[in-house]
Amino acid sequence: MRLYAAVVAGGFRRYATYRSATAAGVFTNTVFGFIVAYTYMALWDERPGLGGYDEAQALTYVWIGQALAQALSMFNAGFAVDMVARIRNGDIAVDLYRPVDLQLWWLASDLGRAGFQLFSRGVVPLTVGALCFPLALPGDPVVWLEFLVAVALAVVVSFAIRYVLALAAFWLIDGTGVLQFGGVVGMFFTGLLLPLNAMPGALGDLARVLPWAALLQMPADILLGARSGADGLLRAYAFQAGWAVVLLAAGRLLQSSATRKVVLQGG
Repeated sequence: MRLYAAVVAGGFRRYATYRSATAAGVFTNTVFGFIVAYTYMALWDERPGLGGYDEAQALTYVWIGQALAQALSMFNAGFAVDMVARIRNGDIAVDLYRPVDLQLWWLASDLGRAGFQLFSRGVVPLTVGALCFPLALPGDPVVWLEFLVAVALAVVVSFAIRYVLALAAFWLIDGTGVLQFGGVVGMFFTGLLLPLNAMPGALGDLARVLPWAALLQMPADILLGARSGADGLLRAYAFQAGWAVVLLAAGRLLQSSATRKVVLQGG
């Protein structure tokens, strides 16, 4: 466990070195937050109470999304880009010979990245949003702690989704297209563009049971008080943990199958 803790710390330090990129990312998230916030204000003026949210809750949802977008890699592949490249050029063979678990190694690295992104690209946009808009943020520190637990589970689910997508490169040689498709699907089904609670009919029912719902909708519901009390929290955490277990297990099975496959390209 000491080794994986060091990998987590290394992942944090790696992203902390890119200060200019981080500053640019904070600016981008903040500007995009303003654009979406004003769009939501116009939409909620026409449809008050859409998705069970009042305007203040809808605006809070916007800024929660901007705070978590990079930490949860909602529309980018993160580590999966590096992993696909290593599969394509054959360097993955070196990784498999190391005396560490491949999945846990990448998970630890991604946890470090997510931790840095949460505090560097999450706190500032949310603070700016709170200063400029009437947000419905809770004053109870316990609710914030419950929210952070949900965020931690969301990070694991996000990793597990991207790990499964990256493993497709063993069969496709170049998994870039799969990652790009996953980014587009993820941006929609996480609810980053529109809360899943506001999606109508069968589409909304489907979106709320897919694993992407564990990334933004669950933490947001907890922070907004839509899932409160022991029963509500346990249901939210069970949904997230259930998808984490299923997807991590699927990653294990795919990894086991992939590493028995001989690919003669790039080494």
